[in-house]
Amino acid sequence: MLRATLKSLLARKLRLVLSGLAVLLGVMFVSGAFVLTDTLNRTFDSIFADAYAATDVSVTAKPKVEVSEFEGEQVAAPLPAAAVEKIKTQAGVRAAVGRVDTDGARVIGSDGKVLTSMGPPRIGSNWTGTDDVMELREGRGPEAPGEIAMNATTAELSGYRIGDTVPVLTQKPKREFTLVGIWGYTGDRDSIGGTQEVAFTTPVAQELMLGEKGVFTSVTVTAADGVSPAELRDSLAPALGAGYVVKTGDDLAKESSESIKEGLGFFNQILLGFAGIALFVGIFLILNTFSIVVAQRTRELALLRAIGASRRQVINSVLVEAVVVGLIASVLGLAAGVGAGAGLGYLFSSMGGGGLDLAPVGVPPAAIISSFLVGLIVTVVAAVMPALRASRIAPVAAMQDVATPDRPLTKISVFGGVVTAAGAAALGVGLFADAGDADLWLILGGVLVTFIGVALLTPLISKPVVSLLGRLFSWSLPGRLGRLNSGRNPRRTAITAAALMVGIALVTGVTVVMDSAKSSLKAEAARILKAQIMISGDQNGPRPPTFDPAVVSEADHIPGVRAAAGLYNDLVQIGSSQEYVAATENLSRLAESYGSTAPDLRDDQIAVSAPEAADQGWQTGSQVTIQASRGDSHTYTIALVFPENTLPGNIILPGAAIQDFGITQPVFGFVRLDDGVAVSSVLPQIKTLVADSPEVSATDQETFINGQAAQFDQIITMIQILLGLAILIAVLGVVNTLALSVLERTRELGLLRAVGLGRAQTMRMVTVEAVVISVFGALLGVAVGAGMGGAVARALENDGITEIVIPWERMGTYLALAALVGVVAAVAPAIRAARLNILGAIAHD
Repeated sequence: MLRATLKSLLARKLRLVLSGLAVLLGVMFVSGAFVLTDTLNRTFDSIFADAYAATDVSVTAKPKVEVSEFEGEQVAAPLPAAAVEKIKTQAGVRAAVGRVDTDGARVIGSDGKVLTSMGPPRIGSNWTGTDDVMELREGRGPEAPGEIAMNATTAELSGYRIGDTVPVLTQKPKREFTLVGIWGYTGDRDSIGGTQEVAFTTPVAQELMLGEKGVFTSVTVTAADGVSPAELRDSLAPALGAGYVVKTGDDLAKESSESIKEGLGFFNQILLGFAGIALFVGIFLILNTFSIVVAQRTRELALLRAIGASRRQVINSVLVEAVVVGLIASVLGLAAGVGAGAGLGYLFSSMGGGGLDLAPVGVPPAAIISSFLVGLIVTVVAAVMPALRASRIAPVAAMQDVATPDRPLTKISVFGGVVTAAGAAALGVGLFADAGDADLWLILGGVLVTFIGVALLTPLISKPVVSLLGRLFSWSLPGRLGRLNSGRNPRRTAITAAALMVGIALVTGVTVVMDSAKSSLKAEAARILKAQIMISGDQNGPRPPTFDPAVVSEADHIPGVRAAAGLYNDLVQIGSSQEYVAATENLSRLAESYGSTAPDLRDDQIAVSAPEAADQGWQTGSQVTIQASRGDSHTYTIALVFPENTLPGNIILPGAAIQDFGITQPVFGFVRLDDGVAVSSVLPQIKTLVADSPEVSATDQETFINGQAAQFDQIITMIQILLGLAILIAVLGVVNTLALSVLERTRELGLLRAVGLGRAQTMRMVTVEAVVISVFGALLGVAVGAGMGGAVARALENDGITEIVIPWERMGTYLALAALVGVVAAVAPAIRAARLNILGAIAHD
């Protein structure tokens, strides 16, 4: 029986390739995700090991606000110079050097634009000389206040050479320096991890990067001979007290790497989620393939039963075929996944500026295990139902010239109706009843269950809908034949269309939610924001773009300006929780730019939104203690509880608090004009004011709002790309179904050709069948996706989505693309059908 199965398998290589391709693509996504994260994990292990290779022990002050790598930017608490002197006197210390290393030194390149970074920080530091891993390549270190050195990566990106004048943005407005040195690292590296670095003299670094002189961010301590870094750490920690954090270089490398890996783990889960969707779609393809194969092998399997094969042997025959397909697809998918992981790693490093030296690509055990588990399980599960169907073939079928008849749709239709009704009920309760905190879960659960129910009802829906769609092509004989062929087997058509439906539904659903969020944001911003001119920039690194605070005061004096205000942000500690807060130097001017009114805040007062006050149990006069990124904690009195969305943010601090923020420059600026003043008369003047802050630009309100909303389009594009694999597998499903159907209908096609159907007509017939199936799947997808997306958007009403937008244009595009997909998918099967030898086809058994 095994030999017969293998011979049957080898005799039908086409179906082996087509059924295995879906598994291969899904496995590629799974293994590629593990290969990518493993490569990046080892890359960052190497980066941080190199970064701290010359550090025996590092001493820092305990941060005012603890921030993880992916929650925000950790602001180091300043260390006084006295701490450096104290450390130098401790036993086991050979040397102690105060360091300034802070993100925020942004070099303006020779083209006048700020050097961007898609991940690595832009460090401003004090020059302390070279060490075991750092080497001076050109020039010397900075010695005068107007001199800087930079690493080779920054020099290459900026285009500067020794002796050039370099503009640099820091915590202070733009200043110009003379480039006197360029350094690199051992191993011919221009940077560590693509980081851009600029080194100043120590006093200048303290002033520009920390905002005060005589302080450092850390102290690098070198152990005396015979003292290990761990021993020095253990002796320094108690001597310095609880206000300091003492760690070895190995400790810092491990902690930094683990923090990055936490974020990469989340990224890996996202990739695996999309891989799961792709494999789910692949199940439809494999199920259809084996169903068609079983139908084609009716006589063969019946003959096996007639000569003594048991039902179990027939089941095993189909499952063995599935296992072989799964094994081959898993091996090839794993190999493709290694290549995909390497390619994505290269793309990741390129996005970071090209300075990220990737570790050699490896294949972790998780990639191998998951590849074979996923490949085998998916293939075998998809083959179970066709295998059971094959075992029920009666031996008498060997003497009949018929395939297995299509089973009634009653059971699956009833079951699908029950599931759909249950999902709709949960959805209705979540949308229209008050279930408290369970509303969102009821809606999401209802969406999922309804989606499954619709998939189960697809065979019932397919016959009338496919018949209706087919009428569009029934003006010719090939069109009528294609229409009849697409509706002759509702189950097969439904499974093929359902695979495409899943991908299109998910893309449509995400588009509905994102477009609804974008439209709600634009409408809300236009409603509450009265400022006609905005100052802002696009954040492309860990630090938001900022500008000179003087711009705001100068803009306020321009004729025709009614009010100008700057907005500052920081992550602060309030009790046991962390929150982002805003601050402004003039609350009344900020309120006026928002079309509301508010009194100015004293240095000990704050303003709080009504929802925040309700959540926290605060009211006017309440005392709130806030710890900003720097300085001491302060206790403020709530002077104003303002209505929601009448001012930016939920907690607004006075201007006096800005000096303790991690970033002491405004990140947004708002300019409101007097009534009747044209934006075009003032905007050029504002643009002139921000000329020295090239990270930001001044724009009118519409441009600003559209720029903020454009982030949703980026999310949609990313989702479309990631779901593209699932849609590709669905397209393969259409190709597979048509190819196997052509084989199944060989005699029928021969007879049609014999009675006068031409080759071109045969190709049009197959193409019509493909287009109808594809459009049917896309039509289901956009309908289900629009419903799912609308329900989710409705569930997020309390989170700011106030409008539900149905993207009719994109949905129409999806349907048009589905028709194109049908045409493309039909090419190979149509050519094969047209090339059939008429006599051979008629004699085909």
